[in-house]
Amino acid sequence: MAIEITSESLAGAQPEPTAGYKESPLVAVSDFPGSSQRISRSRFRLTNSTWARRNFSSRARELSGGDAIILSIPKSGRTWLRAFLCAYFCRRFGLEFTLRTGRYALPGLPRIVFSHDLFEHRTKGDRWDRVRGKYLVPRRELKRAKIILLARDPRDCFVSLYLQLTRRDPNAPVKLKQKTVSEMLRDQKFGMRAIINAMNDWLNELSQRDNFTLVRYEALRASPAEHFRDLLAVLGESQPDGTIFHDALEFSRFENMQKLEAAGAFDSKILHPGDVRDPESFKVRRGKIGGYREYLSAEDQKYAADELVKLDPRFGYNS
Repeated sequence: MAIEITSESLAGAQPEPTAGYKESPLVAVSDFPGSSQRISRSRFRLTNSTWARRNFSSRARELSGGDAIILSIPKSGRTWLRAFLCAYFCRRFGLEFTLRTGRYALPGLPRIVFSHDLFEHRTKGDRWDRVRGKYLVPRRELKRAKIILLARDPRDCFVSLYLQLTRRDPNAPVKLKQKTVSEMLRDQKFGMRAIINAMNDWLNELSQRDNFTLVRYEALRASPAEHFRDLLAVLGESQPDGTIFHDALEFSRFENMQKLEAAGAFDSKILHPGDVRDPESFKVRRGKIGGYREYLSAEDQKYAADELVKLDPRFGYNS
């Protein structure tokens, strides 16, 4: 039985809240690439020694209570991963499909919190939002829940984020939308350096914890069946139902997700194109590994490569 989206399956699903940009291989941490090498941790120290993770806003409740927390830079493949997990667990528990499984409160159904955490903290909202830590996952939650860091080559992340901000996001400031890809690549808040800083800071903060797992987008794309099984095991589903697993994989294929998005099948801003006539404005756009080469000039690729040297080698993108 294939997974279907119906009007009933979307009943009660609320659009994902958005915030404006205001001017003011699946491996356990012990198996990181290069983990046997001695690494100077001072290179990846948080930029502010007095920085503290606190969230005093009402949004802290949305970011709390999860069995697992999935952190990522925007455009790291989170929607694809989310679609698979939601398809699997909705079918597993006999529920109508939704991208918001949190609205179902059933024993055994894991609650998964998705957050861009540090990156949103540094790019969204105003100074008061940052003072309150509006976009930060509370510290106690990171200690309690399972933490999954979804990583992707920062160069591919950047290009997808650039297209998101300039072709899809209605909340992006006009000045930001008018930037060229070269200008954005060097932008203090949204460029390569900002992406790398956030990834390094997450790893520095979380990698020594027993509840932490790193997932690489490229590994998922290369072998989705293998690595999605591993991901389910991390979430407590060590023996997934074979039929449901296969259907969830088929449902979350990029081609299928693109068709559903174009047809407006998802009554949610999570999956809705900015312009159905513009393939670059789709949430599920391409997912291509190394696609940044088609958008960045030789000079920009060199700049990006020079910045990539600053990324923690344990991510495996420096070679």
